[in-house]
Amino acid sequence: GPGGPGGRGRTPRRRRRRVLLWTASVLAFLILGTSAAGYLYYRYLNGSIQTDALNLGDTKLGGSKPNAFGQTPLNILLIGSDARDDAANQALGGAKNTFNGPPLADVQMLLHLSADRSNMSVVSMPRDTLLMMPKCTEPGPNGKVHPASRGLVQTNESLSRGGPGCTVAAWTELTRIPIDHFMMIDFKGVVSMADAIGGVPVCVQQNVHSRTKEGKGSGLKLPKGENIIQGEQALQWLRTRYGFEDGTDLGRTHAQHMYMNAMAREFRKNAKLTNPVKLNSLAQAAISAMVVDTGLNKIDKLYDLSVELKKVPTGRITMTTMPWIYSPTDDARVEPKPGEAEDLFRMVREDIPLDGKGPAQPAAAASAPAASGSPAASAGPADPTAPAASADPAAPPAQIRVGVRNATGGKDGAEAKAKGRATEVAGLLAGKGFTRAAADNQAAGEDTTVIRYAKPDQAGDAAAVAAALGLPADSVEKSDSVSGITLFVGKDWRTGNAPTPPPPAPTKAPDSARPLNGDDDQACMEIQPGFTW
Repeated sequence: GPGGPGGRGRTPRRRRRRVLLWTASVLAFLILGTSAAGYLYYRYLNGSIQTDALNLGDTKLGGSKPNAFGQTPLNILLIGSDARDDAANQALGGAKNTFNGPPLADVQMLLHLSADRSNMSVVSMPRDTLLMMPKCTEPGPNGKVHPASRGLVQTNESLSRGGPGCTVAAWTELTRIPIDHFMMIDFKGVVSMADAIGGVPVCVQQNVHSRTKEGKGSGLKLPKGENIIQGEQALQWLRTRYGFEDGTDLGRTHAQHMYMNAMAREFRKNAKLTNPVKLNSLAQAAISAMVVDTGLNKIDKLYDLSVELKKVPTGRITMTTMPWIYSPTDDARVEPKPGEAEDLFRMVREDIPLDGKGPAQPAAAASAPAASGSPAASAGPADPTAPAASADPAAPPAQIRVGVRNATGGKDGAEAKAKGRATEVAGLLAGKGFTRAAADNQAAGEDTTVIRYAKPDQAGDAAAVAAALGLPADSVEKSDSVSGITLFVGKDWRTGNAPTPPPPAPTKAPDSARPLNGDDDQACMEIQPGFTW
């Protein structure tokens, strides 16, 4: 009966079974519910990603060259927009006459992730840099065409010539560095990201207040020494010009480098960022703050990219500014410094670390086992963010039509062209079996010899021409400015059967680039006289 020993034993067992069954059902429901919610949230985040075209210019480089182990570098252009096209951005400052005006790319930083993921280089271009703007055509069948500039234009105007894709095009034309992705952020995005991170330490050598008698300045006010900044104060730091160093954009760039290095160190040591709620906040802030190219239009692609970036220790991060000179035509603006700016660009193109430490031991990286399903096993060709190599096979040389153009006067046209050079090089190609090579009389000017092609199915043929002439792989690029394969004989090939080989590449960033190491936690901003309190 109920009062007997057997009854007392059976009833609790039945109750326990019911409890276990109920618990299992609830757990199953929660697991299914969480999975569904996770999937819906994933779709929500994916649908929130804002994208734009990668490159609006005519010139499309063939992608970064893999190293001997098949590993591919990655180049990402970081763009800070000063757009004041909504209430949130307008509330964060700026003259009212700039509201709803064309946006400017006031911050431009090229982030280079090495092929073996051992180091990272960042090159900033001051917003006051003068350069030639390329032709930019906005996407779509009736996309607006922004013609190439006839003279020097300030680099931050590129954003108003079609969007971030034109800023990418301007960098490509100037540096010949293949850019794989871009990320653009505006004022309110900086504030939300800085809040989500939870504070970044910065240092000033004296009390500072960025405010002139006329009311200009970011409004930043900090006491001497180290300060933890976030939110709007972080934006003020990144925007401060009046009060830092010489009061120019160049000092501001140095302050931005200090902030980014400190932020990288915080990511590595800040335990709060392992908190799912904190990570969720950061993810939402990042998604709502950024505009990216279409190659980063999914959460998993952004996650894969973050995994790759995380592989680099902070001690191998090097922040630099493009070497510059004051412009001969405008002493309030700057231009790339001859020689040293190109040295810096070349180091990025050739995947040479800017910190002077030389390449890491690639054998160790190559022998390390890759995780199953890794998005970029050992940072090799499987990296979904890396450009795919062309698989277009080359036709026999005698079937390849090549136009040869005399561009020996250089880009600036300061030097007279070598007479008859296109005909001479066309004959050289004919002697190598390219019997359909012919001189082209159209005007052109290039500092280095380059081969351009119009359609993807011409990539292999263009590469074959380069190989026959002993030209490097990065001399081949896709371009809408040609109708077929065209060899531009540059200033480096005025005579002889081969271009003049370039001098050995530098092994360390020039001092004029102001290199700053990611582990340098002693960096402290110098304060401009008259802005202390």
